[in-house]
Amino acid sequence: MSKPNPFEISQKQLADCAKILNLDAGVHEFLRHPRREFHVSIPVRMDDGSLKIFQGFRVQYNDALGPCKGGIRFHPDETVDTVRALSAWMTWKCSLLGLPLGGGKGGVICNPKEMSMGEQERLCRGYVDMLWENIGPAKDVPAPDVYTTPQMMAWMMDQYSKHVGSNSFGMITGKPLVVGGSLGRGDSTARGGLFTLREAAKEFNIDLAKSTVAIQGYGNAGSFAHSLVKELFGSKVVAVSDSKGGAFNAAGIEADVAARVKAETSTVANIPGAKKISNEEILELDVDILIAAALENVITKDNAGKIKAKVIIELANGPTTPEADAILFQNKVHVIPDFLANAGGVTVSYFEMVQNIARYNWTLDEVYTRLDERMTEAYQAVLAASKNYKVNMRQAAYTVAVARVVEAMKIRGWV
Repeated sequence: MSKPNPFEISQKQLADCAKILNLDAGVHEFLRHPRREFHVSIPVRMDDGSLKIFQGFRVQYNDALGPCKGGIRFHPDETVDTVRALSAWMTWKCSLLGLPLGGGKGGVICNPKEMSMGEQERLCRGYVDMLWENIGPAKDVPAPDVYTTPQMMAWMMDQYSKHVGSNSFGMITGKPLVVGGSLGRGDSTARGGLFTLREAAKEFNIDLAKSTVAIQGYGNAGSFAHSLVKELFGSKVVAVSDSKGGAFNAAGIEADVAARVKAETSTVANIPGAKKISNEEILELDVDILIAAALENVITKDNAGKIKAKVIIELANGPTTPEADAILFQNKVHVIPDFLANAGGVTVSYFEMVQNIARYNWTLDEVYTRLDERMTEAYQAVLAASKNYKVNMRQAAYTVAVARVVEAMKIRGWV
């Protein structure tokens, strides 16, 4: 069965929003398409002396609110439609969090796990060589994403600085601290998501200290969510999974054990004393909170009706299809949608940009306090819109975000 096209999903979500907001047909059509996109071929000399050509993309979806912002993914299955969808979601995400930024996204079709550090560096610098005139602090600010790292961001920053003839730390975020990175960036996506969970728990009278949690996806966001949900709320994580499978233990799974087992065996599925389960099974467990932190389209019309969790937090991008959304809403499952739940990453990236511009570093407490304020304000705005329009939280988030972008477009005279 072919996977749903993520860009088509993003377009359907936008169309639903356009109906709710009663958008002008021309304005809706404007928002359906990226403002600009770049397709590049990047030649890289491999360690064995051969020349390999990598295909890359950068999509700048909408910059009505400010310079575009969005990560760069290095993945063997990358497609331009995925990048387009993610750039659209970044547009709404930045708007929703009240950031003076538009949405963008980048990608390169490659598998960095099969490349040496030298090959990775040459690819990173080659990507910037092809795009440097169309990115930068005033145009489009990239960041890490799937299979890209702070070190890669540092190489890209250095290459861009060479092209413009001066240090330009603010042209990219997610950098190591020593070259302009921000404290708090590492766990910001997970921490931001858990701030919204705290607000949802207040709204629905859920005692998080007595709640059980399942986490699908054990990369950066999922692993940090594991440790933080226990640290912040005292919740019990009973199941975790990654691309190779999962583990369930009703007595609870500790974050340090899961991290050690994954490091030693390359998967959390091998946790001692736990029952091995599949990525499909973890979604349907009888838990209070489900954290979706893996990839797109894992919650579908086929399994949405079997989900027993009261709250789903989407730390991944696009884990739920529109058909599944409708089923979950009907079943009174409270979904905290991706571009709200995982907006902590871009919010702290914005904080990094601000610190770079000011040449002044914030303390960790300052970063966390400001992140909490932004995430709480955004969640409450979405919850209010959900009640006002009597729609699910994703549709509500769209109404808040899209309305702000449309207002900026109108004020600027674009539409």
